[in-house]
Amino acid sequence: MNYQYIRVEPLTPTIGATIHGVDLSRPLDDETFDEIHQAWMEHLVVFFRDQELTPEQHLEFGRRFGPLHIHPAAPYVHDNPELMQIHTDRHSQRNNGAGWHSDVSADEEPPLGSILHLHQVPAKGGDTLFANMYAAYDALSGPMQAWLAGLNAVHRADYAGLYGDHKPQRAFPQSTHPVIRAHPVTAKKALYVNSGFTRRIEGLTAAESRGLLQFLFEHIRNPAFQCRFQWRQNSIAMWDNRCTQHLAVWDYFPDTRSGIRVTVKGDRPFC
Repeated sequence: MNYQYIRVEPLTPTIGATIHGVDLSRPLDDETFDEIHQAWMEHLVVFFRDQELTPEQHLEFGRRFGPLHIHPAAPYVHDNPELMQIHTDRHSQRNNGAGWHSDVSADEEPPLGSILHLHQVPAKGGDTLFANMYAAYDALSGPMQAWLAGLNAVHRADYAGLYGDHKPQRAFPQSTHPVIRAHPVTAKKALYVNSGFTRRIEGLTAAESRGLLQFLFEHIRNPAFQCRFQWRQNSIAMWDNRCTQHLAVWDYFPDTRSGIRVTVKGDRPFC
């Protein structure tokens, strides 16, 4: 696609692009916003550098894509649960997003997208990996695609102890979603199970479910589906949870990695 208001630099042929020529702290005209959205749909995850946003500006940008989602259990900042805190330092016992996942897929209506703004980054490391679930689906054989298309999976979240003594915003969610979902904008099919939240496949024995999920989780880890983003201070990553998964690498202990995530509400997955 030819862009008139932004410059788009693909990170890999499969997934990821950096968007240049836009200041997200300023109100976006409709033409620029439409091109950002188009680039997002085309590349699945997009990145912005050198963006000095206030929390209010971050919220405003997120709301251009729709109403905002509140995480079931994560701590937040500025007394606003729409501003999810992402923070790891030398006192942390765990890292946010340490395994492959799609954000809060256990919700009945999982978030469609997440917008992470990092204010402080480690001297080295702290990258985030993203994977293309369209590509993961396309790489499966025809018979496997046909079989998976008729299956549903149970997604469940248990955040007990993961955020210290922070009181959860709501009960830990559990929902059933199709193993293969159709994207409501692109109409493409994507694999929709992840090791962070998917617990079992409905209609299969426990052993069959474990075996199939183990195969799919391993399939998702194929580097051919992935890109790797190297953070800098005031970088932003915006990913589409309907067709991607991501993993945050914790290779920087005891350094600090800190920022805010704004998340956009989504719809119930369909096949």
